[in-house]
Amino acid sequence: MAERQTYTVLVPFPVGRGHWSTAGQDLDLLDVEANALLSAGRLELKSTSTKALKAAAKKAE
Repeated sequence: MAERQTYTVLVPFPVGRGHWSTAGQDLDLLDVEANALLSAGRLELKSTSTKALKAAAKKAE
C-alpha cells in the first residue's frame, strides 16, 4: 500500500466539489497526487514518515 506524506499548501488550489485549499493547510497526499502541485510550486513537503525513509533506503540497497 502506498504511503501518504504530509504537505503544506503554499498557494491555494481547488480540492474538489467547489472547495479550495487554504494557504498553510496541511494535506496528506500520495506522491502521485502531489507531483503536479509540487512542480507548480503550490505545495511543499512538510514531513517524511519513517516508513517512507526505510522504504527508500531499502530500494537503494
